Amino acid sequence: MSDNLSIQILDYYTWEIPDSEIGQGLLLKTNRGSIKTIVHQSPQLQTDKAIIWVCGANGGFEGPANGMYRTISESLKNTIRSIRMDYREPNVLSECALDILSTITFLKSLGHSQIVLVGHSFGGAVVITAAEFSDLVIGVVALSSQGYGTSTVANISPRSLLLLHGGSDTRLPSEISEKIYLYAKEPKEIKIFPGNSHGLRESSDEITLFVKNWILNILE
Repeated sequence: MSDNLSIQILDYYTWEIPDSEIGQGLLLKTNRGSIKTIVHQSPQLQTDKAIIWVCGANGGFEGPANGMYRTISESLKNTIRSIRMDYREPNVLSECALDILSTITFLKSLGHSQIVLVGHSFGGAVVITAAEFSDLVIGVVALSSQGYGTSTVANISPRSLLLLHGGSDTRLPSEISEKIYLYAKEPKEIKIFPGNSHGLRESSDEITLFVKNWILNILE
């Protein structure tokens, strides 16, 4: 990511999320445009732990594995603040990484010091790119990641890295995660789920539990 790129939060507002969604709409106004997010937290939550979730090249909030992002965020809202974040400029890696860094800045203002980043597909490259630029990030999860934009994966260390991929992914084959794993430094882990396609729907319950437990172990 170019050193001359920067982003600054100017203000933040609530926004009305779609009827099909659950959580609290939070709009981060920055000097590069506004970032839509959905926050999951119980009233009066006090914690230094947080998760930022991002999707693929088209953006949005849903995520893979039949809504895993929403499921885990809701299940942990009493102890961990989750932010599902949409991109200002989907499929523009540098801008999307800046969106994550801006969201991290917002979380820092709330007192967060332990943050896990989770991204799917294109979002895997986004979280890998962004992670090295914040000492508050302690863990990174890349689901069905693309290869482009992951060449700096070694810089994530000493943060923990989880690479997860479907063994039957025809869009982005699991060999991509295996290659990322080779270039990454410890601590790192890779998990291939046989029979799963790019969206990780075939074993969604198992994958959701696996990712949730991995995050809880990192944020313990």
